[in-house]
Amino acid sequence: MASTQSHCPKCGAEIPADAKACPSCLAPLAETVSDRNEAGGRAARRVVFAGFWLRAVAYAIDLLLLGIFLGFAVLGPLMARGAIPADNPWFLTAIPFRQALAIQLLFWMALWAYFALFESSSWQATPGKKALGLVVTDLAGNRVSFARASGRNLAKHISEFVFMLGFAMAGITPRKQALHDILAKCLVLRKV
Repeated sequence: MASTQSHCPKCGAEIPADAKACPSCLAPLAETVSDRNEAGGRAARRVVFAGFWLRAVAYAIDLLLLGIFLGFAVLGPLMARGAIPADNPWFLTAIPFRQALAIQLLFWMALWAYFALFESSSWQATPGKKALGLVVTDLAGNRVSFARASGRNLAKHISEFVFMLGFAMAGITPRKQALHDILAKCLVLRKV
């Protein structure tokens, strides 16, 4: 039986299905992750890791969606009641008092809930990731629990703390893992 041919996502050269790297540009190809088949046995499936730029676009989509929701659900009603001034866009960051702190805490909680709930759901992805065909899995390719998704989201602060280099690691690590993915033992995969 002849092996099927596919094309390298980096240079477009033809590659055999069982190759681990492109014979032309030597780019690493998709790894296999074990997956349960219907009979209960283990079967291997090919996976492609989502790189930095694809993940950055998904994150931007998610922040836009979450920002619109929070703008209408939280800031809109507060501005309508006069609780925060509509003419000062730096109000939440420039004035350190309890109300601004409470709103910022609400935003952080919404961000955590958004990412943890969506990534541990049957979608295995936020709407931004789902729109780009990405899923968050554990190292074996399985759905992550809410606790692991929460830990991954918390670990994003560590990625931020090291001058955002934790996020940049998604562009250079072999499995395209950012620092928070490594700490939470997660992968972000592209559906193929």
